[in-house]
Amino acid sequence: MSHTAVYTVNVEFGDCDPAGIVWFPNFFRWLDAASRHYFITCGVPRWETTRDSLGIIGTPLVNTQTRFVQSATYGDTLAIHVSVREWRRKSFVQTYEVRRGEALILACEEVRVFAAQREDGPGIRALPVPSEIRALCENFEALA
Repeated sequence: MSHTAVYTVNVEFGDCDPAGIVWFPNFFRWLDAASRHYFITCGVPRWETTRDSLGIIGTPLVNTQTRFVQSATYGDTLAIHVSVREWRRKSFVQTYEVRRGEALILACEEVRVFAAQREDGPGIRALPVPSEIRALCENFEALA
């Protein structure tokens, strides 16, 4: 069973559209924060630190598939459950379930890469999944 981290979001009035439901881009902002939170719970240092030690500046998204099940609104507390479903050579698959209590609000699967600055000009490039980071996550999973 993969380690699951839970990131909590309190929906504010400004997160909602005129109809009073969460404006969908806010979910992607929260999923991005939940992704980083997952690594924090596994003991992975801040990206500023990994930039200096491993050259990693973050984990940009390269693919996403999201299913919106129910709406959320101002005053809701959402629990975002995130885990790594699969480690690949240069990418990994994270899954998310956004819940309000027991109710599923959203399910998402993302493919992300560990990124470094390009050496030959502007932009970023994907790195192989760092064994140090994968070990932190897998060792956490073994202890969980």
